[in-house]
Amino acid sequence: MSAVGRDRHVFEAMGMARIVIEDGRVVSVGEPGLGYCPLYKKFRGIDEITPEAIRENIGFRIADFGMCTENRMVRAPDYVTFGVSEILSTALRNGEIEAAAIAADGCGTAVVTEPELLQGLCGRISGLVETSPLKVVLDAVGRDNVLDPDTVPVDSVRGADLAHSKGYRRFAVTVARPDDARAIRDKYGSDAVVVAVHTSGADHAGARTYFDCCDMITACASGPIRREAESRNVVVAGNKVQVYGVTDIGKRLLIDKLASIGRKPYDGGPKDEPTPLFD
Repeated sequence: MSAVGRDRHVFEAMGMARIVIEDGRVVSVGEPGLGYCPLYKKFRGIDEITPEAIRENIGFRIADFGMCTENRMVRAPDYVTFGVSEILSTALRNGEIEAAAIAADGCGTAVVTEPELLQGLCGRISGLVETSPLKVVLDAVGRDNVLDPDTVPVDSVRGADLAHSKGYRRFAVTVARPDDARAIRDKYGSDAVVVAVHTSGADHAGARTYFDCCDMITACASGPIRREAESRNVVVAGNKVQVYGVTDIGKRLLIDKLASIGRKPYDGGPKDEPTPLFD
C-alpha cells in the first residue's frame, strides 16, 4: 500500500491513452490517440484500439501476470523479439552492461542486474507515469535498489545517479523525456547507455535531442522520430515499431540481439506501422 493509503498506478499506453488502475481494477481509461498498433495486432489480435479494447487488454494483463497487484510475476523470458527489455536483458547476460535503471509498476525507477528480472518487470508494460509500492516487486528488486520504497517515484535521472552510486561503470538507463536524455549524457558520458522509450509524444526538437543524446531509440508512434532517423546513420530493427541503434554501442547491442534470434537489421521493404502517427 502506498504512503497515502491508496494503491494507484497510472500509465500512458495503448495509443497514449491514460489508464488508471486502483486496487487491481481498471478504474479509468482515456481516449487513445492511435487507432491501430501492429504489435497489439500481432500479439493480441486487436484490430482497432478503442477504450473498450484497452480496458480488456489491461484486465487481461492483471489476470495473466498480476500487473499492478501483489500477484505480480517478476521474472520472465523474452516476450517480443527485440524490444528494449529484450535488448537490455541480452546485454546484461552478455556482460555488455553491468546494470540497468528501468521503471516498473510496484517499484518505480529501479536498478536491476538480473536479465530475467528486467524482462519480467518491463517486457509487458510501457508508459508508466506513477505507481504505488508492491511488496512482491520490492522484495525481488531489493529496497536499496529503488529510489524510495515508500513512494516509488519514476525519475530516470535519479535512476542513473543510483546506478552510478552503486559503482556500476557501464549501465543502461531508459528515458521518456528528451531533457532527461541530455542531462544523463552530460553527467555520465559514455558510462551510460541511454535508451529512449515511450517516444510517441516527441516533437521535432525532442526527436533531435534524442538522436543527439541516446544510444538507442524506439520509434513508438512518433512521426518526428521516424523522420529524424532518415537523416541519421542508424541501424534499424524491425518493420513495425522500429528500434534504432544510434551510437556504436547502441548499434552493437541491437545487432547482437538480432543475431541471437537469427535476424538481421531492417534494410528496406514494406512497413506495418502504427496509425495515425503522432506529429
